Order: sequence, then structure tokens, then C-alpha cells
Amino acid sequence: MSPMIEISSASKTFTMHLQNGVRLPVVSGVSMQVNAGECVVLAGPSGAGKSSILKMIFGNYSCNHGRIAVRHDGALVDIATAQPRDILRVRRQTIGYVSQFLRAVPRVATLDVVAEPLITNGVARNEARAQAGALLRRLNIAERLWTLPPSTFSGGEQQRVNIARGFISDMPILLLDEPTASLDGANRKIVVDLVAEKKVRGVAMVAIVHDDEVRNLIADRIIDVASFAAAA
Repeated sequence: MSPMIEISSASKTFTMHLQNGVRLPVVSGVSMQVNAGECVVLAGPSGAGKSSILKMIFGNYSCNHGRIAVRHDGALVDIATAQPRDILRVRRQTIGYVSQFLRAVPRVATLDVVAEPLITNGVARNEARAQAGALLRRLNIAERLWTLPPSTFSGGEQQRVNIARGFISDMPILLLDEPTASLDGANRKIVVDLVAEKKVRGVAMVAIVHDDEVRNLIADRIIDVASFAAAA
């Protein structure tokens, strides 16, 4: 089986320009593969570099060395060396991302925030909004809230909107950064079910989950990021 994500000897170092160019190594020698229909969970202490690895896969963080290949439109694209326009194309068609924080345009209705990824990829607005409503309902966001901007919501409600936006598309790759951090038990169970459904559809996922119960329910493999700790 050809991997959807193939990382080879990737490393990340931050340069602190406001501190006389001090270099802060984060991770080094990151090597892993993720296959279709598999959820790989990154584990390790806070500050070990878990979120940095996700952001390197997504192209938010540059990769100083190594290769980060993702399967996009039938070919492998090295995110580490790809041009910005190519990274944007990969994000639009191939890689979904659920971060810890919802980033949405102010004053845009929640229904449209969730529907936007589908509309961007050519789904008719009415169909996209119908799918968004179904997912919001499943995640226990009351219909009376759908016309309001999510910035007015509680932290847990915003996270569920964030999850709905990330899960609504049928992207072949999905990155999950603490998707259940602000959720109660019932809504954590819904996210576990959504992950299971993505696996059935062949989606390759990389997740960070600190909740032991959720981690054990969704993980096909657990990778200890401490093994990639960079020497200072």
C-alpha cells in the first residue's frame, strides 16, 4: 500500500531574530508513514514538538531539512520544498486541519463558516449548507445558533464548530490537533465516531490527543515524539 504521508529525516529549528539570532532546535530526524484509513497519534510531553510536526505537514512551518511527501492528485508532493501556490492547492484539495483554535472571518454565520470548505471546492451553496447543518446538529450545536458568528460562542461550542468545519470535506488527509480538548464526554464520543467513519472512507489521519481514553479509541499506531527531540 502506498503511504498518503511519508516523512523522512525532517527537522525543524526556530531562529529567534529578536534574541540575536539564537537557534532553538525543536525536532530532528522525524521519519514516519501514514497509510490510507489509518490514524497515527503523536504522543509525548508538552513542548516535544507534536504540533510542530503537524504544522510542517500542513506547510505552516518550514522544514529545515528532510522530506515531507503527501499524496496529492495521484502524485507525491514534497511540502518541504513546494512553492506556496502548490501548498495552497494541496490544502484546498487534499489536507484538512482541525487546530485547537477556531479561526473564522468575523460576523460570518456559523453555518457558512462550516460550509465554506465545500463551497470552495465547487459544491453548490445550498447543498454545502445542508451538509453543514447536518454536522452541526450531530455535534449538538442548536439550530438557533447557526446564523450567529461562532465568535459569540463558548469555548466548547467553538471547538465543535471547528470540528465540523474540519470534518465536512472528504479530504484524503486529515490533521487533528487536540480536537476533543474542550469537549464533554458525549461530544468526545461523537468525535471518536467521526474519526472511525473517516477511517472507513480511507482517510489518513495524524492526531494529537492528550485524553488517554480518546487516544486509545482512535489510534492505530502511537508514535512517541520524544524520540525525535532535537539536541540543543
